[in-house]
Amino acid sequence: MEWSTGLLGFGAGLVISVTTAPVGVSGAVFLLPVQVSVLGVPSPAVTPTDLLYNIVASPGALLGHGRAGRLGGPLTRQLIAGTVPGVVIGAVLRVFAVPGPRVFRLLVAALLLPLGLWLWLRTVRPASTNSRRQPSPRATMSLALAVGIAGGIHGIGGGSLLGPILVGRGTPVATVAPAALASTFVTSLVGAATYALLSLGVTGDVAPDWLLGLSCGAGGLLGGYVGARLQPHLPEPALRLLLGTLATGIGTLYTVQILH
Repeated sequence: MEWSTGLLGFGAGLVISVTTAPVGVSGAVFLLPVQVSVLGVPSPAVTPTDLLYNIVASPGALLGHGRAGRLGGPLTRQLIAGTVPGVVIGAVLRVFAVPGPRVFRLLVAALLLPLGLWLWLRTVRPASTNSRRQPSPRATMSLALAVGIAGGIHGIGGGSLLGPILVGRGTPVATVAPAALASTFVTSLVGAATYALLSLGVTGDVAPDWLLGLSCGAGGLLGGYVGARLQPHLPEPALRLLLGTLATGIGTLYTVQILH
């Protein structure tokens, strides 16, 4: 790996994680198109590379939230209980069912476009207090399982989906953010190990790009800590609109590429 590629990965991880860590997102969902379109990471190796980024980057944000006393609680346990088995299922599906780059981009577009619109809708037209009922523990675990499968396929850890959905259902951002990041960290560990095992029995680019994942993760480690410490001082609506704009823009870009 050239030094320029490593520096670009470090810078991308730093900038993205500073923006996303305050709302409980590791940033892998936005780093993914940079790896595919700019850094040229092949498919399906881009997925375990993103999981490697989560493993290195997430502790920075978790440390920032932990120093503010926002870690732990039942929500964290519920999310981990659902996403861990889900990411194993998603990894197997990613390797054996959807290895092609065209299908991969289609799945990414289908994931990010609704996510971006959801963020915009819940920010511009928030639900009334009476209609915001927090999901039950069983519903939360079922949601986490589905998100874990998606995270195993896309290499995003799951926080980028769990965060906006739970916040949209009425759970405070201060509660969701550290729980989603803790789930992302544990799930990424399991997912990366699953991909490493699968790479021993199949041909092709299944193992992660270790050097690139580590360089992006180093940027995310620093940026995640800064972003988590900034959370109490940043306006939540502006962050949610920014994340919605990024998700919608990336999903639209992939849709245009598929159509052409």
